Amino acid sequence: MASTNVTPLCFSTNTPPFKHNHTIASAYFSAVFSGLGLSSNLFALLVLAKTFHHTKSRSRSSFLLFLGGLVFTDFMGLLVTGSIVVSYHITHFNWRQLDPQCHFCNFMGMSMVFYGLCPLLLGAAMAVERFVGINRPFARSSMSNTRVCWTVALVWVTAGSISLLPLVGLGHYHLQVPGSWCFLNISSAPLDMTFGLIFSLVGLASLAVSFLLNTVSVVTLLRVCCGADSTQRRRDYEVEMMVQLILIMVIASICWCPLLVFIAQTVLSGSELDVRYLLLWLRFATGNQVLDPWVYILFRRAILKRVAPKMDWSRGSIVSLYPTLSTSFRKLTRASLGGTLDRLDHIRPNPCIARQEDTPLPVLDTSATSV
Repeated sequence: MASTNVTPLCFSTNTPPFKHNHTIASAYFSAVFSGLGLSSNLFALLVLAKTFHHTKSRSRSSFLLFLGGLVFTDFMGLLVTGSIVVSYHITHFNWRQLDPQCHFCNFMGMSMVFYGLCPLLLGAAMAVERFVGINRPFARSSMSNTRVCWTVALVWVTAGSISLLPLVGLGHYHLQVPGSWCFLNISSAPLDMTFGLIFSLVGLASLAVSFLLNTVSVVTLLRVCCGADSTQRRRDYEVEMMVQLILIMVIASICWCPLLVFIAQTVLSGSELDVRYLLLWLRFATGNQVLDPWVYILFRRAILKRVAPKMDWSRGSIVSLYPTLSTSFRKLTRASLGGTLDRLDHIRPNPCIARQEDTPLPVLDTSATSV
């Protein structure tokens, strides 16, 4: 009889029933976010599949595979965690009765950590791929589609390994207010603090790597687009991919930095957890899974051509269509990279001829192949 009264570890901090009522944690918010996110990611997956089928550029196909892995991960994250949260708001099940051994709570906590870290790590991997493709063009041939798939799998394994740490004793997963979700225990206890810092620092480090490499790639790309050989080197798709990657990084930073910093600050200061801010920053982080697919859906050349049909998108680079910007960017980036491109042109057998994967696909008269 005494053993039945022992509180399971995942309910030791918060135990049902809860009397917390906050708009940001309501059933309405959960249902809207889950429904919108699932439909957006599913639509983006369909568009990505069609685009990948028609693309002939190796660099673009690699980027599309990374982007497909990101969108698929976001879709599965919303499907797994969203179904649990929405089910709770519909049925109001009692966690202690449904999950007396904390197995279900641990599963959701692992899912929250896994699907939280995966987009950040994938964003860093995409930044590395673009950095290599733009700044080290001769190494691009080594980034085959098979290697991209292995890289995505490695990201999943890394995030999964981190999410398993509480199951081997490093930190704990606890039921969180208002009782609809489980997450890592945010406290100053040594094991909980260590796991909280691992989760936060890995996420923040991924964002830092993305910012650093994307900045260098943008500067290099502007130098190429606005340089003397901009008429020979066609970079429409390079610019398109870089714009999408920058937007993915900005969205991830805005959505995840508040939660990651909040967790690190709370565990390091030893202060009491503020549930209101935790729920608010969590909702911000959830928004990342909803917004990611729209970056690709909206910022594609096919969409831009429809928005501005009078522009000749078939020649030169996107930046070269604006002479004023080209002049300003040339002055800005001329001294930033020194002779990097000059050295590449010196090595390249015929620098005036663009590589095949740098050449955009021909623009067809019909819109059936534009995706």
